[in-house]
Amino acid sequence: MEHILKIGIIGLISGITGTGIGGLIAFFVGKNISNRILSSILEFSAGLMTSVVCFELVPEAVEIAGLNLTLIGVLSGILIVIVIDDFVKQLDAVKNANGNSNLLRAGILVSIGLAMHNLPEGFAVGSGFEASLSLGITLTLIIAIHDIPEGIAMALPMKVGGFSAVKAFTLTILSGVPMGIGALAGAALGHVSEQFIGLCLGFAGGAMLYVVYGELIPESKRIYLGRMSSVGNVFGILCGIIVTMLN
Repeated sequence: MEHILKIGIIGLISGITGTGIGGLIAFFVGKNISNRILSSILEFSAGLMTSVVCFELVPEAVEIAGLNLTLIGVLSGILIVIVIDDFVKQLDAVKNANGNSNLLRAGILVSIGLAMHNLPEGFAVGSGFEASLSLGITLTLIIAIHDIPEGIAMALPMKVGGFSAVKAFTLTILSGVPMGIGALAGAALGHVSEQFIGLCLGFAGGAMLYVVYGELIPESKRIYLGRMSSVGNVFGILCGIIVTMLN
């Protein structure tokens, strides 16, 4: 039991560390940031998230669960986030936002997508430690690195959308908690059903893709239409490819 708890704690620390590092941007960006810089950062984050989904999450899901189950997961993730999006629009915190309510909503949706992403990755970490210590450590470090840009994509819209830096940072950290829950479950079960993990990864991928192309990029273009934001997106994709190659 002690061994399982240690793995759960490692997964928890990994999840909140990666997102927390990205969330620190909330303390360095003011609400009066220029539109060009804000748009470029948003699209850079969007590019990073796109790379992680397209070059890691979805291919991994297809490899372990097959194409059909992965597509079911992706479509389910998109549909669920659309429903959540409609719900988030009705929240008082969004309606009464002091800043950009659209960005605030995007930040909340990113946090939900990130939490969905971290849960199955926690399963992978827990199962990895059960397989071997080296595999578990490798997966933990890689996932922590991957969570940094996603933490940025979550905290930045929240801060500019009207949340305080402390609140945005705190919510970013909390989105990493499912990583610990997943790691605990993965270690307890030893070998979680691969089909289930693949379905969860596809679900998280669909959710994140909708947030990127349904919220982040449209809002970025609404803020600023210059080429700098597009360059940011391209660099984000390239950096994302480099990050995924670390796996």
